Amino acid sequence: MADCEMIAKCIFFNDKMANMPAMAEMMKKKYCRGDNTKCARYLVCKKLGREKVPADLSPAQTDRAQAIMA
Repeated sequence: MADCEMIAKCIFFNDKMANMPAMAEMMKKKYCRGDNTKCARYLVCKKLGREKVPADLSPAQTDRAQAIMA
């Protein structure tokens, strides 16, 4: 599977995780370089637009993403 098209612009990885490169790479492998439909940020972005993705939304927070999209 190809990398997520949002990976280069993802605020979570480029701002929030900038000082934790090892952890960021582990998360990118799971959420960005695999099945990105499991990424909460991706789900909100695709449904509501990039501007509706909270800066502090973690890729693992799919429950929160579902609430945002409801």
